Amino acid sequence: MVKLNIDGRQVEIEEGKTILEAAESAGIKVPTLCYHKALLPHGACRLCVVEIAGRPRLVASCACPVEEGIEVKTASPRVLKARKLTMELLLLRCPDVPKLKELAEGIGVDEAILKRFRQDDEKCILCGLCARVCRERMAVGAIDFVNRGYKRRVSPPFAELSPICLTCGACEVVCPTGAVNLSEITKNKPRPIPSEYNAGLVGRGSIYIPFAQAIPKVPVIDRDTCMHFLREACKSCENFCGPKAINYDQKDEVVNIEAGAVILASGYEIIDPELKKELGYGRYPNVISSLQFERLLSASGPYMGNVLRPSDLKPPKKIAFIQCVGSREIEHNYCSSVCCMYATKEAIIVKEHQPDTDCTIFYIDIRAFGKGFEAYYNRAKELGVKYIRCRPSSIKELPATHNLMIQYQKEDGGIATDEFDLVVLSVGLRPTPEGTELARIFDIDLNEHGFVSTKEFSPTESSKPGIYVAGLFSGPKDIPESVMEACAAASKVMSFLAEEKGSLITEKTYPPERDVRGQEPRIGVFICHCGRNIAGVVNISEVVEYVKTLPDVSYVEDNVYTCSTDTQQAITKKIQEHDLNRVIVASCTPRTHEPLFQDTLREAGLNPYLFEMANIRDQCSWVHMHEPEAATEKAKDLIRMAVAKARLLEPLYPQFVDVIPRALVIGGGMAGMT
Repeated sequence: MVKLNIDGRQVEIEEGKTILEAAESAGIKVPTLCYHKALLPHGACRLCVVEIAGRPRLVASCACPVEEGIEVKTASPRVLKARKLTMELLLLRCPDVPKLKELAEGIGVDEAILKRFRQDDEKCILCGLCARVCRERMAVGAIDFVNRGYKRRVSPPFAELSPICLTCGACEVVCPTGAVNLSEITKNKPRPIPSEYNAGLVGRGSIYIPFAQAIPKVPVIDRDTCMHFLREACKSCENFCGPKAINYDQKDEVVNIEAGAVILASGYEIIDPELKKELGYGRYPNVISSLQFERLLSASGPYMGNVLRPSDLKPPKKIAFIQCVGSREIEHNYCSSVCCMYATKEAIIVKEHQPDTDCTIFYIDIRAFGKGFEAYYNRAKELGVKYIRCRPSSIKELPATHNLMIQYQKEDGGIATDEFDLVVLSVGLRPTPEGTELARIFDIDLNEHGFVSTKEFSPTESSKPGIYVAGLFSGPKDIPESVMEACAAASKVMSFLAEEKGSLITEKTYPPERDVRGQEPRIGVFICHCGRNIAGVVNISEVVEYVKTLPDVSYVEDNVYTCSTDTQQAITKKIQEHDLNRVIVASCTPRTHEPLFQDTLREAGLNPYLFEMANIRDQCSWVHMHEPEAATEKAKDLIRMAVAKARLLEPLYPQFVDVIPRALVIGGGMAGMT
């Protein structure tokens, strides 16, 4: 370790590190444009210059190694003067780059001074990051500096499009000013990695978290797109991972589990809408699948719950839904069961969020067969959703606007044409190839459509004893029906393995419970954004500041998803760190989430009944969807009431819990008398 003095502060850092790294470790900000953790120090931009006591010249801190006992000044008059001059020269070269303007403001450069000089119209500051990452990390060298003096620039050899460029995009990622344009480097087209979670609407990186509430919530490396696995190059992520968690040698493991019964629930896949060429999916950007539209509606989706057209990211005014895309065809001659109702649901959500949006559903016939489905269908019509009994045969795009023309037959037999901003294809469901392979491995029968064959009065039993199925593995169905089947399959397994019941149970252990009787309440309040379900309506930051003023509230924080595994772990730590003895979570319904949070309290050593929930989603943001101010005030009221209740809570301890309350409920028939 090396000890040095930076701006009067003693700093200790590993030998071989640079002054810039030492300053960063001490929380001292030094501006730089050419430094990148994954690349060798270069010292090109000269913004990071510092002064070392007793030395005549300023040095670039990103390239100067630390030395024992040196005294460094990062903001002396000499340093500030040199930094300001460098910034002025950079602005003269690239006057319209936002990143430079932001840095200039922090350094104190007055842009008005630059009007006296001729300004170039450039974006590139010649930092060389793009060329260095291509050469050092990707081992390609498709671009580099050419020419000298004022003609110096970054270019492929001979200013021709490079045949060796991988279009990996690393040069674009590291460029601090957005000057790199791959179309000027290579004729190869960049191929973004489509996000599976967002149905390909946006891209993702080679390192990514599969979805917002993944368990465990840890990033994974995609071996099929990572440059290290493809070319044994890059490995930049190692430089940025503080805990050193990157392990390129990790392999997939095959784990053998001895089981007495198996439940197969392999899910489904949507029928590829590109098979219906005449509907324009894959050719017209504003023709999307219903699964993609679900992601648009989701608070954790690519546009945070805002419905926007992919072509120009503008809200659509007219949306068409076309039913039975792929279903009820020669190839898939069955009804997919869910399409009518999910299209109706999607249209209702659009109308609730944007009441002036025109929604039209083109259908063959409406199959609203479930409990309450007909009422839901009628509600959609009351909200203004139009249903047209016709199956459009083709869609044409208007190139100037990317709007879509649909020609269809009216109920009176006449032909009509209508223009829509967005078209949603309600795609059907089919078995997955993986599910078919799973059935082969377990040697169970499939029906003529490729789903698992089950008994008519035992819909979870396969053709082999001890092997049960649930969900769409046995045929198209919606979420409630899938959940019911899962419960039924679980009960079948319990019956099948009745003789072994309890033989492998391991009791979960919790830390000893803290005795907080007699202590002053120390309340922790955790407020959930619920993606945009709550935060899209309620002003969360305002609510947080208000809750901080409530009596006995010792800690307040807001989370995007409070029910996620990582937030649960964080709550446990905060309870211990701030010595909390009451906890309030302001989020969604206690019906499903209260036991989860109570278990978190037990993990932290608190009695689970020292917990309260404020339902600021179902009872607040969803009710006052178009009244953000009223929703915010109501959220404050709900949390204030929960805090008042928590202040009165007193834990039950073992000596009192032997008395278990019991109630006798007498059914009163249709009158509901108890």
